Amino acid sequence: MSYLKIWDAPAGAVGRDDFAVSVRIPGEKWEPLFVYEAKVDMHNVRHASMSYFDMEGTVEVRVESRKGPIHQAVIRPLSKRIPFVVENAAVTFRLNEPCKLSIEVNGDRFGNLHLFANAPEENPPVPDAPNVLFLKPAIHRMEDIYRLADSPKEPGGAAPEVIYFGPGMHYLEETVFRIPSGKTVYIAGGAIVVGSLVCDHVQDVTIRGRGVLYLSDFHRFSAFRGVRILFSQHIAVEGIVLLDPPHYSIYIGKSEHIRIRNFKSFSTRGWSDGIDMMSSSHVEIDDVFLRTSDDCIAVYGSRWDYKGDSRCVSVKNSVLWADVAHAMNIGGHGDYRRGGDLIEDVEFSNIDILEHHEPQPGYWGAMNINAGDNNTVRNVTFDNIRVEDFELGQLLDIRVVWNEKYNPAAGKRIENIHFRNVTYNGKNENKNRIYGFDRERIVDGITFTNLRINGELIMDAEQGNFDINEHAHGIQFRT
Repeated sequence: MSYLKIWDAPAGAVGRDDFAVSVRIPGEKWEPLFVYEAKVDMHNVRHASMSYFDMEGTVEVRVESRKGPIHQAVIRPLSKRIPFVVENAAVTFRLNEPCKLSIEVNGDRFGNLHLFANAPEENPPVPDAPNVLFLKPAIHRMEDIYRLADSPKEPGGAAPEVIYFGPGMHYLEETVFRIPSGKTVYIAGGAIVVGSLVCDHVQDVTIRGRGVLYLSDFHRFSAFRGVRILFSQHIAVEGIVLLDPPHYSIYIGKSEHIRIRNFKSFSTRGWSDGIDMMSSSHVEIDDVFLRTSDDCIAVYGSRWDYKGDSRCVSVKNSVLWADVAHAMNIGGHGDYRRGGDLIEDVEFSNIDILEHHEPQPGYWGAMNINAGDNNTVRNVTFDNIRVEDFELGQLLDIRVVWNEKYNPAAGKRIENIHFRNVTYNGKNENKNRIYGFDRERIVDGITFTNLRINGELIMDAEQGNFDINEHAHGIQFRT
């Protein structure tokens, strides 16, 4: 039994006409999708396309290029191995499961179509359900949203447990909405909220839906993040799309028990990382797509107001596309005055890396561990990572560093790092670095199991184009 659900875009949504996209259950009528504009790449900002829908079972997709005939096409991640047919200016294919794809025609990775086929929502709230606050299609200012959020449903009743953004464009005064404890913010499919959502010293908050957070062209709010989670516990973010935040997509500071699932984000500004965490623990990131103009994922110790170690971080079943900097970055910041922080028990698993482009050699590494600020990084696993050919950088970089721009002190130690079933198909021109800083600040215990570069099993450093200095020990390559 197949299932398909689509949403109309609200009036005022910023669209793109490079592609016409339609979906259907086999044998039924084609249904057109709205194609949103998604800006990409900080170095030369360009306008890509994005569409989404929910599905179960088997769904057919038709993508027609409005720029003319298609001479060559690719659907990535390549690991999905999705067969397709090209006929004149259209690509057609079937999906048998939810996935996150890039459809690229005639070699264009920047004017591509990002297609998000979501699994059906589980028990979404409805506008007329008890404890639901429904914002009708309109332009909503912040004072209206706060007034409605604080008002009882009925005289003497409890405040709403769910804040519901229905289809329409919702404007938040000063672009910030601070969510109280115990609330669910639901952004429905077809809704666009122009603003930033903040969880600050709260607990038991859920942000979910199939709508869009929109921060594109907000130049005067240079420090705004899409979602901020600060000094909070038991926070969930699920299902939404974020377009072009001026700063991080999701920013986690001194928080714990955070779950992020099926989140999609695009960014084009400096320091517009995907999901960054400082001094946080028990963070689970599952099934996300991040195309960012800085690190896709970063795990740090102390920074700014957030002090302490970071541990128990899991990132899995995701697609990472770093138009700038690293796909995965660990260890750069810590409390150097108090001897540094401990960053431990971090796992990346079942990840596709579609791009890594960084003009500065000091920031190369699709997979990066750079321990600074007296930090110790230990017990990190990269398992089942598939890296496609990228533009500029290197596969991995493991160093105890003193980055004078960001680190008042060098890092302390990196130890017990495992790479299992990593495959990379690309040029591998730049050496993969494993460096300790000095005799006391070392790298110790790096194991590569079944590392394959261009199909070749790598069994030693020279074969894999690795540069290992005298302060790195216990480097093993094995099947």
